[in-house]
Amino acid sequence: MNFLSNVVTFQNLHEVRRLCHWGPVIALSVISICSTMAILDSIIWYWPLDTTGGSINFIMLLNWTVLILYNYFNAMFVGPGYIPLGWKPENQLEAQYLQYCRVCQGYKAPRSHHCRKCNRCVMKMDHHCPWINNCCGHLNHAYFTSFLLLAPMGCSHAAIIFIMTMYTQLYERISFGWSTVKIDMSAVRQFQPLMPFSVPAFAATLFALGLALGTTIAVGMLFAIQMKVILRNKTSIESWIEEKAKDRIQHYQTGEDFIFPYDLGTRWLNFKQVFTWTGSPKGDGLVWPVHPKCHQHTLTIEQLKQKADKRVRSQVQYQAVEDYNGACCPLSKGLQTFFRTPCTEEPRIPLIKGDTILATRGTKWWMYGDKVLNEEHNIVGDRVRGWFPRRCVEKCHYDTAASDSTSDKKVN
Repeated sequence: MNFLSNVVTFQNLHEVRRLCHWGPVIALSVISICSTMAILDSIIWYWPLDTTGGSINFIMLLNWTVLILYNYFNAMFVGPGYIPLGWKPENQLEAQYLQYCRVCQGYKAPRSHHCRKCNRCVMKMDHHCPWINNCCGHLNHAYFTSFLLLAPMGCSHAAIIFIMTMYTQLYERISFGWSTVKIDMSAVRQFQPLMPFSVPAFAATLFALGLALGTTIAVGMLFAIQMKVILRNKTSIESWIEEKAKDRIQHYQTGEDFIFPYDLGTRWLNFKQVFTWTGSPKGDGLVWPVHPKCHQHTLTIEQLKQKADKRVRSQVQYQAVEDYNGACCPLSKGLQTFFRTPCTEEPRIPLIKGDTILATRGTKWWMYGDKVLNEEHNIVGDRVRGWFPRRCVEKCHYDTAASDSTSDKKVN
């Protein structure tokens, strides 16, 4: 029953709108092109269905396509699982160890994070993936990782079909000399194809080969990254939190011994937290098994410490000296700013000359931070945060706290 409950359903029709995004459009187009061309090439020119090998090859190609689409759509529509709106811990004393989400009007459960794209707090959030137009988290982590495994395997099979098709159809047509290429159009083929292997067919096969090889390499690397964190029972976000914990301890020389709380000791136990025979991950997304030396809020306490440290060390006040319209690649701000735009779906924030921004991080050409809102625009839960060109702002060289206290004395 648990498995059946996770199969794609369309009870909420608004979920179908996730398909109307550049990520799923590109992903499904690549899957369709590679699958269709592999089947056509093998049937028409390379391995016809009237042979045993051709029939097995055809069934395998269909099998890859079905498995890839099954895991892809489950990763998209099952979703990561969301923390209920307005959620509070049963023990109110535990609230002091948790972060409060102003958007969801509730506390963030351990391992959960708020996604600005989904506009919800996500259970065990790993990242927001544009290719499925959804978050990867607690409920769909196994489906997403299975898709990352199956896609390179299916594309590798398709790539072999493309290579062998072009080899068998062109080998006896093309004879390579030391300095010339001689085309022999009267060569005798080993078997009679259903139609001639024309120039358009060659171009389509070559294009599909490029897609298959690119997908195999790119998605295969993503699978390796995902398996690395799964075998340690982490998420990509938690790996970053752990790195920042080590940096904080080293910076302040606190002598703390930070232990990641969700590593259960062996790769097999960590693996079984995500992949199960029922298809549903272990746990309810709110309470998690932890290391014997840790407790449920070990990581959330560390996150609170890092937020306090971030306010002390990172936030630097800047003032806008140029207007910026929020464009992703603003050509008017210089070629370096145009070409070095951050490769992320995080938003850009428009600036008006005189705006105040609290920057938290940045690159040589771009910065990221929070815009300080005026009182009339400061709505509860509202927060304007994103990237902006570095050339549009200048660092404030005065102490705002001191200036505020001085102005208060003058008023008094």
